[in-house]
Amino acid sequence: MEQYKLRWKTNQKEQLPCWKEEAAGRPWLLEYPALAATGLVEHCFTTREGGVSKGIFSTMNLSFTRGDEPEAVKENYARLAKALHTLPERFVFTDQTHTTNVRAVTEEDAGKGLTKERDYWDVDGLVTNVPGLVLSTFYADCVPLFFVDRKHRAIGLSHSGWRGTVKRMGKVTLETMRQEYGTKPQDVVCAIGPSICGDCYEVSADVAEAFMQEFAGHEQEILTEKGAGKYKLDLWEANRRVLTDAGVAEKYISCTSLCTCCNPDVLFSHRATDGKRGNLGAFMYLKEVADR
Repeated sequence: MEQYKLRWKTNQKEQLPCWKEEAAGRPWLLEYPALAATGLVEHCFTTREGGVSKGIFSTMNLSFTRGDEPEAVKENYARLAKALHTLPERFVFTDQTHTTNVRAVTEEDAGKGLTKERDYWDVDGLVTNVPGLVLSTFYADCVPLFFVDRKHRAIGLSHSGWRGTVKRMGKVTLETMRQEYGTKPQDVVCAIGPSICGDCYEVSADVAEAFMQEFAGHEQEILTEKGAGKYKLDLWEANRRVLTDAGVAEKYISCTSLCTCCNPDVLFSHRATDGKRGNLGAFMYLKEVADR
């Protein structure tokens, strides 16, 4: 993909994602160097490009619920699975409703949401220690959070919009990983994925007040008052704060500089398109021990 098509926010401290695939007939994906460097996982964040969907879903839509042709979405997943060196039967989906509910998934959950019916609801985060099980979450402005526990070989992937962020979805995910796998925050490498930036994300006074209360003492880092009861909200900085407060070392947090709303031609954005869009996805699975 031509780099000039993307508009990046500039911050020298950020560890930016890089291209994973540019092969003809394959989706064009993003990966985080810090996650790849663990040697434990295969992962990506998708772009709009490399699929077969048409119109407002063009071309790599990953949602079955927004009006796209189901066969096109299935083909998109077939291409994605090939690029990730896996099979559609290995994906496990969330059921995102802006909660902080995190589900530990096992081999029995393989395929749920894609190749077989999902039997759980209201789940915005997934964790596992099962190799090859592809955790799957979905986006069009909200924040993807990636977690890799290097010591216990466990992973997490969570969806964090403003509701999830103010309720500290990152902390909840880490706590679930602690309960399930013995994870300690100091052993975790994290990434905050492409999502809406603070310049583009305008919120009302009630949302701003919730963040003022939850992040007392850090309001100026997260919120900028515009007047007339409107504020700009920096979800990237808020989620970075959530992770550091939870005990993740700052050097192990990769934060995006890529805004979905600034790049609606390459990334789906709900705000930029007034809801006329498909879904991006974040995906990650543990490699087999022999692959390390």
